[in-house]
Amino acid sequence: MELIIEPHPPFDFSLSSWIFSDGDPRVQRYKGEVYWHALRLGERPVLIEVHSLGTVDEPRLSVGVEPDRLSSGEKEAAKSLVRRIFNLDLDLLPFYEAVKGDPVMAKITERLRGLHSPSTATPFEALIDSITEQQISLRAAWSMQRRLLETFGESLALGGNSYYVFPGPERLAAASVEQLRGCGLSGRKAEYVRYVSRLVADNILDLDALAGKREDEITDALSKIRGIGVWTAEMTMVRGMQKFDAFPADDLGLRRVVSHYYYEDRRITGAEARSTALQWNGWRGLASFYLIVAEWQGLDA
Repeated sequence: MELIIEPHPPFDFSLSSWIFSDGDPRVQRYKGEVYWHALRLGERPVLIEVHSLGTVDEPRLSVGVEPDRLSSGEKEAAKSLVRRIFNLDLDLLPFYEAVKGDPVMAKITERLRGLHSPSTATPFEALIDSITEQQISLRAAWSMQRRLLETFGESLALGGNSYYVFPGPERLAAASVEQLRGCGLSGRKAEYVRYVSRLVADNILDLDALAGKREDEITDALSKIRGIGVWTAEMTMVRGMQKFDAFPADDLGLRRVVSHYYYEDRRITGAEARSTALQWNGWRGLASFYLIVAEWQGLDA
């Protein structure tokens, strides 16, 4: 089954998918001009495959779903998920206009024209990922996340391959601390993951409703929950709530990339990073993503 989506232009599918090139092929990855992702569609796991049929200025995507017997509601849900993951309704032109007074960012946006920042399939996934990444290396966190998927994620067998869907809050809420620690989490992080999952599963914490609020309101609400600080709240907004102005200035990786393009690679403080980001006001999170991708691709300032 093939579904057609027309993103808001400009949209560069290859550039926007490139960050998934090193992804886990059992979960999500981009390879050979195809992006695939194991997801939950309604009550069942599916594998979506996306490839481009258009151009940057006239973008058009083809979406395949397996197993392919979909109801009309499931077809719309599949298209909505792809739109969310790639932020396909985002109009980049106001962002490009807002940052054109910054010579560094203007040059980067010109060279990365059509790049969209990705979102997780749900805000819950972004929140759990951010908790696992607290105060450890990304490599260690990714190892934990893979083990969480293998242990608690629903599996999907297709064409001799196995895929894993990110576990829902009910599954993680029902896990024991010992089971979560078996995935590499510390005792404290295991408690945080289980506690937050219970809040979401019991509808005490409605992340979808929270995503509709302002960044400061979201930070304030999440920071009151045990195990969630300002950094975790900001990372959740950036990754899973489509908040393009959220700017986690205390993230060491973000400060490093800001320093690379604006401070000649010297160590900078969070305050200096925030000061630099003032010129991108309204788009600070998206601008920082452009910096990250520019560094990955070796672009000069």
